[in-house]
Amino acid sequence: MQTLREFTRKTKRGNILKIVREHYLRDDIGCGSELCRECFQNEVYQLTAQHANQSTLFKFPHYLVLDTNVVLDQIDVLEEDVLRNVVVLTTVLNEVKHKSSSIYKRFNEIVHDRTRNFYVFVNEHHKDTYADREPDETANDRNDRAIRLATKWYDDHLQSSQSTKEFERSGRAATRVILLTDDAGNRAKAEAEGILVTSAAEYVKSLEDFPLLMDKLSHKTFENEKKGLPQYPPHLSMKELLEGLRQNKLLQGAFQASRENYLEGSVSVEKFEKGILIQGRESLNRAVDGDLVAVELLPEVEWSAPSEIVLEEKNVYADEVPSEERAEDEKDMLKQVRAAASSAERTPTGRIVGIVRRKWRQYCGILQPSLIEDTTRHIFVPADRKIPRIRIETRQAAKLQNQRIIVTIDTWPRNSRYPHGHFVRSLGPLGDMATENEVILLEHDVPHCKFSDEVLSFLPQMPWAITEEDYAKRVDLRDLYICSVDPPGCTDIDDALHCRELPNGNLEVGVHIADVSHFIRPGNALDKEAAARGTTVYLVGKRIDMVPELLSSNLCSLVGGVERFAFSCVWEVDNEANVLGKRFHKSVIKSKSAMTYEEAQVIIDDATQQNEIAKSLRNLNRLAKILKKRRMDSGALVLASPEIRFQVDSETHEPLEVEVKQMRETNSMVEEFMLLANITVAEHIATEFSECAVLRRHPRPPPTNFDPLVKAARYQGFQVDIDSGLELSHSLDKCVKADNPYFNTMIRILTTRCMMQAVYFISGSLQKEEFFHYGLAAPIYTHFTSPIRRYSDIMVHRLLAASIGADSTYAQLLERKSNEELCHNLNYRHKMAQYAGRASVALNTHLFFRGKEEDEEGYVLFVRKNALQVLIPKYGLEGTLYLKSDKDGKDGLERTKSEIVFTFNEEDYTQRCGDVVFHSFDPVTVRLSLDSSNVQHEKLIFRLVKPYIKGFSVETATDGSDGQVVAAPPPSKKTKKDKKKK
Repeated sequence: MQTLREFTRKTKRGNILKIVREHYLRDDIGCGSELCRECFQNEVYQLTAQHANQSTLFKFPHYLVLDTNVVLDQIDVLEEDVLRNVVVLTTVLNEVKHKSSSIYKRFNEIVHDRTRNFYVFVNEHHKDTYADREPDETANDRNDRAIRLATKWYDDHLQSSQSTKEFERSGRAATRVILLTDDAGNRAKAEAEGILVTSAAEYVKSLEDFPLLMDKLSHKTFENEKKGLPQYPPHLSMKELLEGLRQNKLLQGAFQASRENYLEGSVSVEKFEKGILIQGRESLNRAVDGDLVAVELLPEVEWSAPSEIVLEEKNVYADEVPSEERAEDEKDMLKQVRAAASSAERTPTGRIVGIVRRKWRQYCGILQPSLIEDTTRHIFVPADRKIPRIRIETRQAAKLQNQRIIVTIDTWPRNSRYPHGHFVRSLGPLGDMATENEVILLEHDVPHCKFSDEVLSFLPQMPWAITEEDYAKRVDLRDLYICSVDPPGCTDIDDALHCRELPNGNLEVGVHIADVSHFIRPGNALDKEAAARGTTVYLVGKRIDMVPELLSSNLCSLVGGVERFAFSCVWEVDNEANVLGKRFHKSVIKSKSAMTYEEAQVIIDDATQQNEIAKSLRNLNRLAKILKKRRMDSGALVLASPEIRFQVDSETHEPLEVEVKQMRETNSMVEEFMLLANITVAEHIATEFSECAVLRRHPRPPPTNFDPLVKAARYQGFQVDIDSGLELSHSLDKCVKADNPYFNTMIRILTTRCMMQAVYFISGSLQKEEFFHYGLAAPIYTHFTSPIRRYSDIMVHRLLAASIGADSTYAQLLERKSNEELCHNLNYRHKMAQYAGRASVALNTHLFFRGKEEDEEGYVLFVRKNALQVLIPKYGLEGTLYLKSDKDGKDGLERTKSEIVFTFNEEDYTQRCGDVVFHSFDPVTVRLSLDSSNVQHEKLIFRLVKPYIKGFSVETATDGSDGQVVAAPPPSKKTKKDKKKK
């Protein structure tokens, strides 16, 4: 049966286009129930008499039909293995797909789990359940009517199947069909049409065998909630927001909450380089970090400045109502914030008037213990300080104490201090290494679930071997003395090198990169998963792969002594490292050795070794030094960051020892040739694909970024010139102090903090002069050398292969818009991977110092308004030594503010207390210990030992037996553990 669907669409030019489509209806689509004698013989049924839902609301066998909002709002309930025999209408499935791709993916996994008995009924193509859209009917109303029509048909269809004499003799109760909807209007219409209907919450509460399922219900409001006065201004309607944005009365941007001050945040907008400052609870107006918001700019006389005050919210309990006293406290806090900002340069300031799009996600954290016994209402405290506390209802609070849990936000009404949410699941006990790693991955949005069967289905079948056809299509380089040099324990080996002398006296140098794009074909599930993940993420003792292990650690990894596919970039160079010629080709290689940096360095330094690998490494090392000097002379920067390496227990995965990463000549050797390969490939693909080449740029920082560096260096007697990268590089080289060998490293660490973030982009989106990579002083740059761990490199490999005829091109490869979206995701994934890695280092640092106290030599890296940022070279650690504290004692020392006074000088960035003045790079001795008073946010405490300031520095005592000076333990209610000997 055929019907016609007519609808209109507005074109970009404003014309109205009438579209007519044929829509086929069928009479042979089965209902999927084993009870039906008409349909089930034609297919495998999924709705069974087994696994019946036991409800006190409907005490007879029944199937469920879900409307769209139930799926969207109650996905956490649906993911629990409780509800069975569910009819999924294609109307609902299509609406969910349109409204939320993430929930659609989760719901699809439930539907495809055959043990759950979810049956997809194609109601839109069944002749008895198709609903044509009526005149003046909205799309939403039409879909609601289609859902009711299908539910009614299902119920009637099953009842007719169960009206036989045979069924009546069986004595079984008839199975009915129930619609779950949270839409009051849809529910009223369903009841009028004689459909059995209820809300999701009422149905879940009727499942007495599963009382804890109620914890997972999405709450728009809580039962018996006390309606307090509005605490926030109302949000403008979407229509008002769009009109305000169109007239430029409002500005749109992403909201970024402050980690240090819960009454502060900012909104990034194109019009203002530093964004718009938001201060005060009312101005923040229920925005959550990441939300896309609309902002009204305040008059310039009302502009403020970031306060730089650390302000944490005090505990508030779930059953408290807004109080005038608390409101007054917050007003006083806001006055302090603005007073602290009054002397600083004012920036554009505004207030949030509406939410354009929420970016809520699942949040990790802990339950705050309640003051009231047997209450179901609790406050959830997120691990991320940028996220507000969340009100939830749970009946298992006792069980969840000292557990890391996941909660999601449902709504944030005006009269509630905090958003409302619901419990999703428990991750495990606080402090457990596996649990804390899971928190890091979830909080930094790192995709880390197992690769799906669909993704794995696109991997090569094992055993895999190179065929004669493969050899014929590639350049055979198996006889070359190729080797790889990597960190110890590396299994995902992306790159290998070779260098050999040519008959004409020149040298041939090759960089050989794993040919991952051979195994990952464009557009399949494996490719889409790699693109979504974007990068491999490295935690301490743990790696989250971008591609399945069969590729990352096996078929693509350039391990020693095994034939592998590679993409080779080969140069002919003279003995002064001048490039005379280049070529690219797909190849087959057989690495002669997979070495660590240390092993390669030993071979280079051992003059007795004269084999081909040793000769190759020495030539590579010599050429690398020339290439590096040439880059430095062009203005490339040598930056630094404190990096540490942990020795991890193989069984407990806890850190045993911590040390600063050592850098050898071989590190620099590999880096130079990877840089040369990346630049060479960038030049080639930008020439071949001027509009769609994937490149990487590093923007020049604005001059104001360098202020702390320039002022700190000036006090030490050095002039840092920032007019160009070359002048900055030369200035940094001159910053050397004979009495402090670590001084130049600190200057470079400080310079690193002044830099902008490097980003991926598409060549056609910017002018050529904007391609520049500031840090490398390279006019053009890309990433080609790490395709096992970066998706950007796979994109570059495909472009390069297409340009040399080694692989075919395809539509998306040349689509600028889709590639720009991919670059946007890659920039985000790369940033979050960096943050996750730092969080993992912080976690392991805390574990290492648990129960220990150590006095260590350090340096003031830079001076803040109320703190010193201190660097400990021995461990590569960096931490904050607070200079102002209240009686609670942030640093563990009980004292009043009046006993000591620190004065901050904004002109030269110094702190003074009496005769003691702190400048950047000054040496200090600090005591390191771990503060575990906040179980969720353990932190490494830095306390001053030297220079000594009475009433502030750690006191020392003299042992009378031998006159040795020993550190006295700081005042504490708890006994400190003895310092462990190494």
